[in-house]
Amino acid sequence: MTLDEMMNLIDRSLFASIGYTDEIGRQNVRRVFCVWHKGLGRHLISTNTGSAHIQSLQKDPKMCLYFNDDSSFEGICFYGKAVIHTDREYKELLWNDGDEKYYPKGIDDEDYCILEFVAESGRYYRLDGKGDLSIEEMEMFDRSREFENGYVKLSGKGRS
Repeated sequence: MTLDEMMNLIDRSLFASIGYTDEIGRQNVRRVFCVWHKGLGRHLISTNTGSAHIQSLQKDPKMCLYFNDDSSFEGICFYGKAVIHTDREYKELLWNDGDEKYYPKGIDDEDYCILEFVAESGRYYRLDGKGDLSIEEMEMFDRSREFENGYVKLSGKGRS
């Protein structure tokens, strides 16, 4: 699987699964809407500050992020860490009309934050093989990229 093919898989996956360990040592998985990416190595997710996964990740930022396409039997799992953003710059980037139903106080709602996943390595697979992805490969591929909405990039719908 080439790096461009991996990026295409990520862009066409509207959702990803996050894995993390909670405060009492249990392994957890959550399905999240994840369309904002800065290449292979950085991904943004809007979520609730008070959610269990954010509370756990503030204490232990280690997590994994998994994208897949069941129809083509492809997947990529990234291993890395979480960075929690509450600054307006990140919140504005992911804010959409209608988000007020989740965050009634608007973009500055204290229960609205952005989870940034920063990859340190990865593992990919599909029917024709599997392999590892190093941080060096991701950094080279991601050089000079900005955050962009992969759904908009592929579909031309919505805002970028």
